[in-house]
Amino acid sequence: MNPSPRPAPQYPRPPVPRFAILVAGGSGTRMAADRPKQFLLLHGEPVLLHTLRRFAEPALGVAEIIVVLPASQMETWQQLCQHHQVRIPHTLVAGGATRWASVKAGLGALRVHPEGLVAVHDGVRPLVSRLVVERTYAAAATHAAAAAAVMPKDSVRLVSPHGSSAQNRSRLRLMQTPQTFEIDLLRRAYAMPELASFTDDATVVDDLCRVQLVEGDYRNLKITTPEDLIVAEALLRATA
Repeated sequence: MNPSPRPAPQYPRPPVPRFAILVAGGSGTRMAADRPKQFLLLHGEPVLLHTLRRFAEPALGVAEIIVVLPASQMETWQQLCQHHQVRIPHTLVAGGATRWASVKAGLGALRVHPEGLVAVHDGVRPLVSRLVVERTYAAAATHAAAAAAVMPKDSVRLVSPHGSSAQNRSRLRLMQTPQTFEIDLLRRAYAMPELASFTDDATVVDDLCRVQLVEGDYRNLKITTPEDLIVAEALLRATA
């Protein structure tokens, strides 16, 4: 007699709806690769698929995932999803000329939702842990705006035309993603004009709300150079 299959674990639904925008607009120039870095293979699968899978974990309770890609890359992603038999529900959106424009396009795909929390994450950060993602959602539920960050490991100096000066690294943080916000707050921030000073979503929101920093993870690396891909492969093998 065959044992009955175990029922899938049931997770409580978050009290506030959760959404995610995965932004992947890289061209792969610094990777010196033949394809955009989000499509490079990591452990046999595209980097972006690893990232998508992290946000689709049932325990997180994310109601809708938006994947933002350049229009010229959307067909490639659809072919990759077919090849790798991807069954994770997500909405594909064409991005803009800048990251700011791409996030705004992703936010537009969530226009039917009047409330909730939205996490914005780099599509090429495939090793983000569920714990880090959960921390940003939980902090945003309390503070309206939250972002993952880590302390610099190395000494830091500020460079000026007159030389350089040492900085207290205990007061500095390296920003990561996800950066998570009340959806109405993020909409109001992205209703303002784009500025050259916008380097991430936290800087877009800064004038409207204080961003709460939560503990990130040094393993939550951004795939930017060939060395990053090697490190990511090693980290995945270590946890397999």
